[in-house]
Amino acid sequence: MEKIERALLTSGIVLLPLVFWPGILSPFETPKILIVAVFALLTLLVCSIKIAIRGSLNFKLSNFDLPVILLALVYIVSALIKTPNKLDAFFLPGTALIILLGALYFHLAGSLFSEHKKSLAASIFVSGILASVASLLFASGVFAKIPGIPAYLKNSVFSLLGGKLPEAIFLISVLPLGIALLAESRDLIKKIFWGISLAVVILSASLSIYNMLPGKLGAVSLPSFKTSWAVSVDALKDSPFLGIGAGNYITAFSRFRPVNVNSSDSWALTFTTSRSFLLTSLTETGIIGFIILAALLYQIYRFVKKSLNKKLLSSPFEAGVFASLALTVASFVFFPFYLTTVFLFFLILSIVSSKHEVNINLKTVNESKAAARLPAIVLSLVMIALISVVSFMGGKITLAEYNFAKALLAVNKNDGKLAYDTMIKAINLNPRSDKYHMSLSQMDIAFASAIAQNKDLTESDKNTITQLIQEGIAEAKNGVSLNPQRSGNWENLARIYQSIMPFAQGSDNFAIQTYTQAIALDPVNPNLRISLGGIYYALGRYDEAISAFQMATLAKPDLANAHYNLSAAYREKSDIDKAITEMNTVLTLVAKDSSDYNLAKAELESLQKKLPAAKTAEGTGESLTPPAEAPAQVIKPPLELPSEANPPATQ
Repeated sequence: MEKIERALLTSGIVLLPLVFWPGILSPFETPKILIVAVFALLTLLVCSIKIAIRGSLNFKLSNFDLPVILLALVYIVSALIKTPNKLDAFFLPGTALIILLGALYFHLAGSLFSEHKKSLAASIFVSGILASVASLLFASGVFAKIPGIPAYLKNSVFSLLGGKLPEAIFLISVLPLGIALLAESRDLIKKIFWGISLAVVILSASLSIYNMLPGKLGAVSLPSFKTSWAVSVDALKDSPFLGIGAGNYITAFSRFRPVNVNSSDSWALTFTTSRSFLLTSLTETGIIGFIILAALLYQIYRFVKKSLNKKLLSSPFEAGVFASLALTVASFVFFPFYLTTVFLFFLILSIVSSKHEVNINLKTVNESKAAARLPAIVLSLVMIALISVVSFMGGKITLAEYNFAKALLAVNKNDGKLAYDTMIKAINLNPRSDKYHMSLSQMDIAFASAIAQNKDLTESDKNTITQLIQEGIAEAKNGVSLNPQRSGNWENLARIYQSIMPFAQGSDNFAIQTYTQAIALDPVNPNLRISLGGIYYALGRYDEAISAFQMATLAKPDLANAHYNLSAAYREKSDIDKAITEMNTVLTLVAKDSSDYNLAKAELESLQKKLPAAKTAEGTGESLTPPAEAPAQVIKPPLELPSEANPPATQ
């Protein structure tokens, strides 16, 4: 049975960097979480059966158990207490679950491979070999010649690890293991195998690094250390001890990113992790989590230093393992949180740790052998029950994610009925996902808008539109209630209210309220202020529109669309001089060979002539979008929204 346990754990290790599932929204992270969770649960299932047969509980303790257990606990506590939507912590991005599974693999690998450390190291390196071979095949373009396969598989920089940076970190970190296995091997065939494999991994890692260079297809965009530090500091001011919540970094980034982020090329991006895993941990789990993680790393440092002083690194294998561990720790300092790096860290830590066996006898003094094993059987049944519950819940969440992806695919194919029915299935399977409710709300409003395009609306059409609008608002509000700290959830509700302005009375004020809350949770986002200004503009409240557009230009002075909208608001206010000034600014910010430049130039010429016909120059360019006029009332009299449609209370 121990051989079965080792085989299961080895399977999870080898498959970790390879699995991906294109049928879901997160094709790399989710399958990897699932594969390690499945093999961990299967290993625990065999372990529970073994406990019942043996009548005892056998495991091994190591010198790193305490900080590893404490680290997993602080992530769980932070998730349960601080993370608004627990699904973020335990599924996607699943930070708490990843740390928990990593700690579980640390203990399982430490117990099962304490006498087979080289086998565990070989399993890890084999996963690197397979990932390297796959990467080289994609880079060679061999898949591009196969007809019928998805387009993304034809991309030369496609990576099974979800990007060239996590791929490079993983491959570089396992390289010392390959060198150690090559040096330790005494068999000629094995030496040849490890030598060739090592060359493959080196080539693949080098190619990954090359593809990440600026201007290359695999180049990555990361937040700066300065920005990451600023977010962490402000998050600690808000919640010092347990942080913003495990898996909730995206909320911290929106709320606390400094305004100078808008001067970078990645200003429109919202990051789910900081530049450094250490800073991500500090932000998500606070001072307590950071101290525990720092204590673990310091204990590793002391252990390695002690080993060097006592000359315990007597073999190339030990040197290789310590080198791999050092590389993973270094990646925590300089690079973001990646699932594969975290698991690699815990697995290598299980190899270097020292262990001693613990045997707890669960048999009672009883004449009957079956009765004597009763405590062991009870413990085994409890473990099996927990495994069954976790498996059932995980299965429902995974099936919901599959249906969600299927619904989005149906939307792309313009199959509204299938999209709606499948989205309802996803919500029924997992009602705790805010993104499901938000997607359904957008579908409802899209269906309502499509029906409203009919020339002669019947009473039945009006009733259907009313029902769809009410359901759309309700679903958008559900998304907000599931995660009220997320600016994007409030923005979605605001856009729902904005889109029904032609249908429903009072929706304009609701849109203003919800956009204001979205801005409060993402204060340096200029696009939110442009959207709010657009509503004021449509209502003829030009002073307020000007104020909103001015705030957008202050947040990002080089955003052409903000100045373009501000110019339009000044024009409607008959402040032509200021309108001309803003339009001149637009011309300095857009490329001269673009449609945006021609649009802005035509508008400027009309403004300079001070003709009432200036509006005729309006249009939409590549990135310039003028504020919309007040929408024509589609339904007369407009629908009256029930009290349930009011925006939720802000915090």
